[in-house]
Amino acid sequence: MTELKTQRNDGDVQTYLDSVKNKRRREDALVLLDVMSEITGEPAEMWGGSIVGFGSYHYVYESGREGDWFLTGFAPRKQSMTLYIMPGFEHYEDLLARLGKHRIGRSCLYINKLADVDMDVLRDLVAGSVAHMRRTRGATESAGRS
Repeated sequence: MTELKTQRNDGDVQTYLDSVKNKRRREDALVLLDVMSEITGEPAEMWGGSIVGFGSYHYVYESGREGDWFLTGFAPRKQSMTLYIMPGFEHYEDLLARLGKHRIGRSCLYINKLADVDMDVLRDLVAGSVAHMRRTRGATESAGRS
């Protein structure tokens, strides 16, 4: 079985965020760093080379593949800010309707800039998804590194 490429590592989050070339994206990333730290109560950690993740949970698929993944996180990509809403969006239609300008993928929320969205709604979405993951995946607060 191949090992997942995106893993938690000892990369420095602040150094990474300082290296984001687009000024608005860098500033938005710093806001998300504060928001997600506050909501999760977890320290920010680098996952792979470009994802800032918070907390973690262990998963095991029916195939036997298993690993660890972050509860929530973000990546300041060139095209847009990507926020990771791990349970997906099935139960968040109401929040998405009130969020503002965005796109979604399976578990990814794409935002061009934070000024395009209602930050209170975004906070509710992130908090709801983190609570869901803790409730359904057994993720605990301040789990730290295994």
